Amino acid sequence: MRDPDQPAWWTNAVVYQVYPRSFADSTGSGTGDLAGITARLDHISELGADVIWLSPVHQSPQYDNGYDISDYRRIDALFGSEADFDELLEGIHSRGMKLIMDLVVNHTSSEHPAFISSARSRDSAERDEYWWRDARAGFEPGEPGAEPNNWGSHFGGSAWTYDPKTRQYYLHLFTPQQPDLYWDNPRVRAKVHAMMNWWIDRGVDGFRMDVINFISKDPLLPDGVVESGGVWGDGSPYFTSGPRIHEFLQEMRSAVLAGRSRDYLTVGETPGATVDQALLYTDPHRGELDMVFQFEHVSLDQSPGNKWDYHPLNLTDLKTSLNRWQRGLADKGWNSLYLGNHDQPRHVSRFGDDGQYRYESATLWATLLHLHRGTPYVYQGEEIGMTNANFTSIDQYRDVESLNFYTDALSRGGEEETALQALAAMSRDNARTPMQWNGAENAGFTTGTPWIPVNSNYSRINAEKDRAAEKSIYRYYQKLISLRHQSPVVALGDFHLLDPEHEVLYAFRRSLGDQQFLVECNVSGATLEIPSDLGVGDLILGNYEEPGEPHWLRPWEARITDISRYEDG
Repeated sequence: MRDPDQPAWWTNAVVYQVYPRSFADSTGSGTGDLAGITARLDHISELGADVIWLSPVHQSPQYDNGYDISDYRRIDALFGSEADFDELLEGIHSRGMKLIMDLVVNHTSSEHPAFISSARSRDSAERDEYWWRDARAGFEPGEPGAEPNNWGSHFGGSAWTYDPKTRQYYLHLFTPQQPDLYWDNPRVRAKVHAMMNWWIDRGVDGFRMDVINFISKDPLLPDGVVESGGVWGDGSPYFTSGPRIHEFLQEMRSAVLAGRSRDYLTVGETPGATVDQALLYTDPHRGELDMVFQFEHVSLDQSPGNKWDYHPLNLTDLKTSLNRWQRGLADKGWNSLYLGNHDQPRHVSRFGDDGQYRYESATLWATLLHLHRGTPYVYQGEEIGMTNANFTSIDQYRDVESLNFYTDALSRGGEEETALQALAAMSRDNARTPMQWNGAENAGFTTGTPWIPVNSNYSRINAEKDRAAEKSIYRYYQKLISLRHQSPVVALGDFHLLDPEHEVLYAFRRSLGDQQFLVECNVSGATLEIPSDLGVGDLILGNYEEPGEPHWLRPWEARITDISRYEDG
């Protein structure tokens, strides 16, 4: 275990996320697999990534694309064999990279043997490993409104499903096929710890923990607030960072990682976490998590609690949010830095210009993100500027959340065109279209029929073409990652936001000892005159090949300058 008073190895690391079913298909099945990832490892290694985060490849019925696990110790045949996994792990380690697995333990699949057993009868030995509860007092089990409380599921409808056989309900914060584990039961925790130790002993280097701050729930299960016009209550105050969460995480670290001879990486996905809560999670002296994914900054273009009601991002709001997290975790905690992943739309479409200025806006957002203090995450395809899917029909979508939203919207009298517009902007399927490797059929992803349609722009946007281009997003990412590896000021320097109220300029300073870097980003498609106290410095990296005027930024221009030798720096 590392010394908590010394910088960890991951402070200057970069993580690359692989979504297996959409990365590379080696068999022609139409679904990506482990052998396909192994064949493409050089693409990730040459980018400069230090760690690969692998989304779930465990045995699963795939109701939520693998985030519903029926056997935590088996590779799903959809992705290949146990030998394929071992070969992938060896290929990652032989290239000097590490592998972290997705840990999905807030819930299991409804096809997990423990849940099947728990559902057999109220006397089942596994009954108390899940949240089984009676109907609300005064109601007949199964009638409308009889659910134990009014919580809504994240994927629509009630968070409770009725079982007529045992005349009780079980809790599922996501789909009915994803029943929540009852973490207050020590047997549940012991089973999770044993499974984690099994993977560590197999050779993996850590875990990205799915919605890990949901595992502790208020045992009283109070009703949540119902928004105007809604049906279901918001239960998040009663399961987000619940009453025993820190106890559970400290126990987990002690049972799995304490006493091991090398360092591992633990990343917690923590929706709804505040800065103060994240500080508790990531303070190395507390022994919980190394870093967290928080969602505040990727919720700023949405109405509260409704991702489908979206609007253009207000840059000053983003600066306020990220500055709060940068400053709040500066002394003890640690940030995960991301804009895109398998649950978010493509950020070049969402926050940038995926047309005329696709290269410039993609590299601007990369610059802005990677120069913050924390560990950057690159989601497959963002390093070549992949865009949203541009789907026009519900038949093209696969994600359960998207399909449920569409059905619900139309059932409430909504217009199909409006629902499709919301999906085109915000659906998770935007990030799940196949990786675009080249201009061949199906973008070189598969020789079969892809499980989800390939983005129609693949002949124009693909890895082969980008890496050969004069303006290559991939090669720009290589330079950014190299800078982080080589420069302690990028990895560990203090963060100081400049001009916080400016509506299109995102500027900040990083400093460590006598070294100071200035980052200036014009988050717009128009030329921008910048304040007189900026614009002076020795250029380290910029996304325009030709130098520009010192006090002007071109459309979507980003530049990093060394201002250490300038008196006003």
